Amino acid sequence: MTSEERISAAVERLADALATRVPCAPVRDLIGTDDLPAAYAVQQGLVRKRLAAGATVVGRKIGATSKAVQDQLGVDQPDFGYLLDEMDVSDAANTPGAAISMRRLLQPRVEAEVAFMMAADVDLPEDQITFEAVRERVEVALPALEIVDSRIEGWDIGFTDTVADNASSGLFVVGREGRKLDDLEPRDVVMSLTVNGQERSTGTGAACLGDPLEALRWLAVQCVRFGDPLRAGHLVLSGALGPFVPFAPGDRVEASISGFDTLTAEFEE
Repeated sequence: MTSEERISAAVERLADALATRVPCAPVRDLIGTDDLPAAYAVQQGLVRKRLAAGATVVGRKIGATSKAVQDQLGVDQPDFGYLLDEMDVSDAANTPGAAISMRRLLQPRVEAEVAFMMAADVDLPEDQITFEAVRERVEVALPALEIVDSRIEGWDIGFTDTVADNASSGLFVVGREGRKLDDLEPRDVVMSLTVNGQERSTGTGAACLGDPLEALRWLAVQCVRFGDPLRAGHLVLSGALGPFVPFAPGDRVEASISGFDTLTAEFEE
């Protein structure tokens, strides 16, 4: 196979797993274990398929920003993926009596994090994408739950597998009330995540690359390198503040992140 054929085969393998809800084999047999351009090319192919089906890009997600999650996944660096409107289940989470459908999920896990809504583009030369430059382009910070998922059977993933699989994305929930950064320091937040009232994960803002805003800066650099900068109006999930945890249909998940209202998600039986 040529490189292009291998990338295309990986796209089709992952897209079929998503469509059928039957996990597939890893794609590292097709794209290798360290070819990041190929892995991101597969990711782009998957995203293009969703856009062709009517989805729209609403932002980005950063994955594997905490040591706890890196250890869980067996990786040693962060990655990023796309957020699509069809992944946003915030309305169901924020509506009393409503529950989130699990129809699109295969092997879900949940994590709590800080999200950012961008007020301005970050379309700058790399050396100008500083911590302060990204901070001043944030409109508000928001509490978030990310329902991560893997199309790869048994979460048997290496780094190129998770990158190719849109950074192991699934669904996401964001709160309705944001906080200006004048009123909140993301690195200082404290997080507790419970499933059915039992605490399952804890962490702090400092667990996310030292500061969720540093994770945002890292992402902004990567986006410029890939020729697709962060834009005003984009939502960014900056990465888990503690380990992700499994949950089941019918479960109730709550995330308490200091400085924000508690975020609750109930999942359909």
